[in-house]
Amino acid sequence: MAEWILHVDLDQFQAAVEVLRRPDLRGLALIVGGNGDPTEPRKVVTCASYEARAFGVRAGMPLRTAARRCPDAVFLPLDVAAYESASAQVMATLRGFPVEVEVWGWDEAFVGADTEDPEALARTVQIAVGEATGLICSVGVGDSKQRAKLATGFAKPAGISRLDQDNWMPVMGERGTEALWGIGRRTATKLADRGLTTVGQLAGADPDVLADWFGPTTGPWLRQMALGTGSTRVSSAPRVARSRSHVITFPHDLTDRADIEQRLVEIARELTGEVVAAGRTVRRVAVVVRTATFFTRTRITTLPAPSQDAAEVARAAVALLERFELTRPVRLLGVRVEFTA
Repeated sequence: MAEWILHVDLDQFQAAVEVLRRPDLRGLALIVGGNGDPTEPRKVVTCASYEARAFGVRAGMPLRTAARRCPDAVFLPLDVAAYESASAQVMATLRGFPVEVEVWGWDEAFVGADTEDPEALARTVQIAVGEATGLICSVGVGDSKQRAKLATGFAKPAGISRLDQDNWMPVMGERGTEALWGIGRRTATKLADRGLTTVGQLAGADPDVLADWFGPTTGPWLRQMALGTGSTRVSSAPRVARSRSHVITFPHDLTDRADIEQRLVEIARELTGEVVAAGRTVRRVAVVVRTATFFTRTRITTLPAPSQDAAEVARAAVALLERFELTRPVRLLGVRVEFTA
């Protein structure tokens, strides 16, 4: 028996859940986000149906922009409870197979299986998920998480695709480095500045040179991504969070220093309350500030001693605020706390 990894990804998940609740929405351009009001400022699309995507609507896009691109779309509010419930049904279905299931979010999971026919298993998974939940999934098959994850992109919608050591370079070699899972636009630009524009070029790069350019850890890791290797372990053990954060984008920019500080204290106290309720202890505190010009900076500090005191966490956050030059209106504030082991 061979070891394979399946990446199960639910198609247009949030929109699909809404259609299950309201079949009359089927076939329409659906956009989920915020309170479902496209005129609401600073709210973004969290999911767009394929019909909406045909108009260029994408997750992360401001709702107002989405409304301009697809004015006839149906806008729906984000319903976290409904999506969590649907996701739980899907994951329970996957756990019914003799496999390891590693959940990565509401709409995706890695499945580790010993099988000689991973495509047959993938088809069985698709049928089981559909029968149990009414939802449709695409499945990527690979001999590493990187390959399985990227294979899913070729499988959508509702298909099955495989990437392994035999077809990895023929399929991926001429694609840009940004096509790799884990390499974003900034890193791709830095690689291009050094003459590495394709996956194949990055895979063939000297690891020592990459280490000089990007550091002893990141450099070799980038090449590993280009080779399609990396993690092959799928674990069903619950993932233990090492940090937690709250981020707020304000309807209107904040300009008053006292107001900014007060909002930061409120975020820090609320976050600490949640952390303590979960039995965790804070070790480090970070503050994120984004200005109206979208300039974003983060400052972080370690507490003198691990603490569950909301007042102490709030004081640390305010002290970090002093390290920002607040010369422009503030669009976003966030606090992140890191836990002790």
